[in-house]
Amino acid sequence: MIENDFFKKEPEKAVLVGLILPGQSKEKAEEYLDELAFLLQTAGGKAVARFIQRVPAPHPRTFVGKGKLEEIKNYVQAHGVDTVVFDDELTPSQQYQLEKELGVKILDRTTLILDIFAMRARTAHARTQVELAQYQYLLPRLKGMWTHLERQRGGIGMRGPGEREIETDRRIVQKRISDLKRKLAKIDRQKQTQRSGRGKLVRVALVGYTNVGKSTLMNALAKAGVFAENKLFATLDTKVAKIQVYNLSFLLSDTVGFIRKLPTQLIEAFKSTLDEIREADVLVHVIDASHPAVEEQIDTVHQTLAEIGAARKPLILAANKTDLLDAPARTRMENILKSYGKPFVLISAARKENLDGLRDLLYRQVRPVHLSRYPGDDFLYPDLEF
Repeated sequence: MIENDFFKKEPEKAVLVGLILPGQSKEKAEEYLDELAFLLQTAGGKAVARFIQRVPAPHPRTFVGKGKLEEIKNYVQAHGVDTVVFDDELTPSQQYQLEKELGVKILDRTTLILDIFAMRARTAHARTQVELAQYQYLLPRLKGMWTHLERQRGGIGMRGPGEREIETDRRIVQKRISDLKRKLAKIDRQKQTQRSGRGKLVRVALVGYTNVGKSTLMNALAKAGVFAENKLFATLDTKVAKIQVYNLSFLLSDTVGFIRKLPTQLIEAFKSTLDEIREADVLVHVIDASHPAVEEQIDTVHQTLAEIGAARKPLILAANKTDLLDAPARTRMENILKSYGKPFVLISAARKENLDGLRDLLYRQVRPVHLSRYPGDDFLYPDLEF
C-alpha cells in the first residue's frame, strides 16, 4: 500500500451528513455522527459542520433530497470545505453523482474505516488484508475514477490502491484481487498451523467494540506490550500471550475491534484474524461502560459474533472504564449487564481496578474446558468458591 503525506499538512475540513430514518430519533442520528466525527478525526480530518435530514429512505441518486443537497453545496462553497462524509456506504452511482453535484471529495463511512485500517496496518499480513478489502471496495467504483482520484490525491480516503492510476483498469484490479486472495489463503494456512501448534491449551479471546480498552486490558493481564491508544482501531494484528490464573495456564488473545456497519469487505479479508475468535474456547466481551450508547455497542458486538459464527461460545461481560461512572451510573450498568444473563464484572483496566474479579470469572470459565482435555488435572485445579 502507498501512504501519502497527509499528516504533514493541516487536517482537511469536512462536513458530515446523516439521515433520520423511520423509527429513529434525531438524538440517535446525532450520536451516529459523533462516531463518524471520531472516525474522521482518527483518519486525520476535522469535522466543521454536520447536516441531518429526516427521510423515509435514502435518495437513490444523491442520498439526501434536492433541497438538503443544495444546502450542503452552498455551505461547502462558502467555507472552502474539502470533503463531504456520509454516515452510510454510498452506492457507486450515488458517489459519482454527489461528486458531480458538489465538486469536492465524497467519502462514506466504509471509506473512512478502510482508510484507518490502512493507516493502522503494521505487519505484512494486516497490510495484505486491508489492501484486499480496499480493492474489493474500489472495483465497482471505477466509473469516473479518474476525476475522483484527482480530488483524492493527498488526503484522507484512499490510502493505498486508490492512488495507483494504472490499476483503475477493471481487469488489472480483478487480477490484483485474485493475487491477494491467493496470498492471504497461504497466510491463513500458516496461521492455522500456528494455532494448531498451540496444543490443547484453552484459548480466551478479548472481543468488543473498537476503543473500549481491550489492548489496555490485555497489557494489564498479561504484560503483553500491545499498542494502546485512544483512537479507533488502534490494534489490527492479533496478539497472543500465555497467562496464569490460580496456577491454571491458558492463552489470551487481543483481537481487532468491531464497529457499527463494519464493512463486509473487512470481515472477508480479515478471515484469519477473526478465526482467533471463532476458534477460541471462551470470549471476554470488553465493554466501554462510560459510553452513552453502551447498549447499542454491546448489541453490535453480539450481532457481529453471530455473523462470524461465534455467538454460542462461553462469554464473560467485562464492563471497563467504570472509574468514570458515578454511583447511579454504576447501578444502571449493573442492571444492563444482568439483562444479558451472562457472567459479568465491572473493572477499570487503566487503573487495574477489580482485575481479580475478572480473573475469578476467567478461572470458572476456563477450568471446565481445561479439565475436559486433561481430566486427570481435577485435583490440581479445584472448583473454588469465591
